[in-house]
Amino acid sequence: MLINQQEFYQNGLHYTIRSAFETDAFELSALRMQIDGETENLDREKGEAIIDTKDFQQLIKADTDHPRNIFLVAVAHHRIVGFSRCEGFALKRFSHKVEFGVRHRKKLLTAIH
Repeated sequence: MLINQQEFYQNGLHYTIRSAFETDAFELSALRMQIDGETENLDREKGEAIIDTKDFQQLIKADTDHPRNIFLVAVAHHRIVGFSRCEGFALKRFSHKVEFGVRHRKKLLTAIH
């Protein structure tokens, strides 16, 4: 699923929320690796369950084509600073449910603010 790009201005920071594009894959892969290494509070450690550029491209394409999935990125100063993905269930009895995940790089958001 795709959304229209939306602009926000909060706490002195201007950022955009938009659908992810396959061309974002390299930057997303690097950002995910960086975020995973910043905290012990996530579900994996840095280097575990790596999603490389090709994997992100496939994931973005699948989410774009699927009406129950959405993959969003947050962009500030022309850099992706966070992303969110929501995946709907294919089973009819669970069609009202989704899995939702958000990742953002707080240090980067603070640095560009």
